[in-house]
Amino acid sequence: MRRRAAALLLLVPFLLGSVGQAQAAGYRYWSFWERDGNQWTYATQGPSTTRPSDGDVQGFRFSVSEDSGDATKPRGTADFTTICAKTPARDGRKRVALVIDFGTATDAPSGATPPAARTACAAIASDATTADALASVAKPLRYDANALLCAIAGYPRTGCGEQVPAERKDAGTKDEDGSSLGLLAGVAVVAVLGGAAVWQARRRRDAP
Repeated sequence: MRRRAAALLLLVPFLLGSVGQAQAAGYRYWSFWERDGNQWTYATQGPSTTRPSDGDVQGFRFSVSEDSGDATKPRGTADFTTICAKTPARDGRKRVALVIDFGTATDAPSGATPPAARTACAAIASDATTADALASVAKPLRYDANALLCAIAGYPRTGCGEQVPAERKDAGTKDEDGSSLGLLAGVAVVAVLGGAAVWQARRRRDAP
């Protein structure tokens, strides 16, 4: 019994550590996406170095997330044909469809109200970057000293990739998972204490 209790005690810090990870803080920022058919894929380069082709659809989403695997995708199903229907093709130019999703009230900085999501067709030079496309349809843009995109169309007014405590994040699967892990950790602690108490009681009872 002593060995079992010791094993459970060793397990408790691991479970509590898992809880901490599940409730890790996120960051509030604009994520950059590329669409292939109906699927959004997190971009592997930043907008200032990506050079889209004519007919590409790219998106931006403002949200709170821990990393690229946790990031929220842009909403909406509009495709290139729909977004760029009124923008004719021209020689030496390319058209890039942009989906700009300003996020939800939960994602917004304190006191800010996110604008409605929008789409735009950027007609730009054939060698232009995504940042050029964005600048042509959604000014003002704001960047920090490390070239991180901080604001699109002036939103948000302040801040750039700031850390957000776990409790400020959207209440969803991750928070539910965190609660579940917290419950499991609590159960483990109770099991350890209960097991230790039983062992001690038996030891006293069996003592000569």
